[in-house]
Amino acid sequence: MPYEKLKLSAPTPVLSWANHALAHEETKMAKNVASLPFVFKHVALMPDVHLGKGALVGSVIATKEAVIPAAVGVDVGCGMAAMKTPFVVEQLEGKLKTIRLDIEAAIPVGFNQNKEVEKAVSNWQAWNHFKELHRGVRDLQGKAMKQLGSLGGGKGLPLTVVIQ
Repeated sequence: MPYEKLKLSAPTPVLSWANHALAHEETKMAKNVASLPFVFKHVALMPDVHLGKGALVGSVIATKEAVIPAAVGVDVGCGMAAMKTPFVVEQLEGKLKTIRLDIEAAIPVGFNQNKEVEKAVSNWQAWNHFKELHRGVRDLQGKAMKQLGSLGGGKGLPLTVVIQ
């Protein structure tokens, strides 16, 4: 499927592979992201792109000298943190795959979840507000409780390691 270069008045181009016409709010959000000063080369919109929070879910935003974990529409970015480490590339050369596999063995990733609900998770007071959520997700509280502390269950996205 070929991409379409959206006609937006933004300093960075937006290339779209969306399988639907973008709604006004989606177009506005794509333009806002493409106007950020640290966006590198272009913003890409995947076929299932849809409205997110701050960025479109299903957008790919390459950055220069910036890391924004929540720049996937807050779909995956929740609970993520960018942390500067004392390591340089040479120290980690040839070790990244092992590090990633060790992290994924210790923390559920992709469609996996914790086997048991952690005590700290059960004690979280915000669970009392779960019944106020959209009716389509209210019955998923048990699943959400087991996924808290995981690396997400979206589409089995791999852990990403960023090194300066």
